Amino acid sequence: MSAPDPDSAFTFLSQGAIIQEFKVAGHNIVQSFPDARFYQTHNNAYLGETIGRTTNRVKGAELVNLNGRNYKLAINDGANHNSLHGGSQGWGRKDFQGPKPVHRHGKEGVQFRYVSNDGEENYPGTVECFVWYTAGIEDGKTVLDIEYQIELIGNECEETVVGATNHSYFQVNPGAPTTEGTVVTLGTNAHLELDAHQIPTGQISVFPTIPQAGEAFTLGATEPAIDDCFVMDRAAPVSCPLDTRPLPLKTLATISHPSTGLHLEIQSTEPAFQFYTGDGLYIPEAETDKGVKIPSRGKRSGIAIEPSRYVNCAGREEWREMCKIRKGQLWGARSVYRAWKD
Repeated sequence: MSAPDPDSAFTFLSQGAIIQEFKVAGHNIVQSFPDARFYQTHNNAYLGETIGRTTNRVKGAELVNLNGRNYKLAINDGANHNSLHGGSQGWGRKDFQGPKPVHRHGKEGVQFRYVSNDGEENYPGTVECFVWYTAGIEDGKTVLDIEYQIELIGNECEETVVGATNHSYFQVNPGAPTTEGTVVTLGTNAHLELDAHQIPTGQISVFPTIPQAGEAFTLGATEPAIDDCFVMDRAAPVSCPLDTRPLPLKTLATISHPSTGLHLEIQSTEPAFQFYTGDGLYIPEAETDKGVKIPSRGKRSGIAIEPSRYVNCAGREEWREMCKIRKGQLWGARSVYRAWKD
């Protein structure tokens, strides 16, 4: 899929509706593999994947008191003993139907569809997920619009929990080994405080090592190290609709690098976002069928910015209305990525 500018283009894969290429002024600003097969064998970092059936962590890998019972989920979050990014084989490892060309909201785009059956990763209920990507050039900027929709279509249960986001790692200094020197501005400095197992305690406070919202800071070689959920809407457990798409877009983050002049702005209708500086990132070396080696990539080689609901909303009953759907309801979200070069 290409935007009108030949130096701006997108490539998507059926597996996980993955964003393989986000090309701006001739530069791919997402960490990726050149061969689709590596997304099965080398993608322990979830590069470009659509995350689901839930996002981020579920405390203790268990859904308590859903449909009047408890559901044990896969423990795949190391020593934290949580369930992460939908389980051992989340949606990023599944083959979606697509890309199907579509015309949506006045733009050309592609559609991906996936049906997650009842019991997949032990989540209840059969759900249908749509992911739409539309792209274009607006005011000289390369724009990617992502829209998600999830519906409970099975009759196996009365309710289930869902969520989706994209897990691309961005690098606006392509070719550099790390993101050092990247300038970051966040739309908020409020974050969910975490316990020792990376699960929110329920308290919201100011993140201690970055400036206030709207003030830029620069990533160094090791600091600041961030893997936290930042809050755009403090009232979200009460005020957040299941389908946030009708809400106005809010700017979550902008990143740029002075040596390349590349900029990326991320907006979303979602009430929160995970910001991860990639300090645990390791992407192993790969080799193509023609013997071309793809070097390994290490810590801080990309930045993940994942629009979402609150972390562990599926596992925390007082937050669950943000992600719990019943028959006839839609869960939805929208994110817009704008990139340009000075």
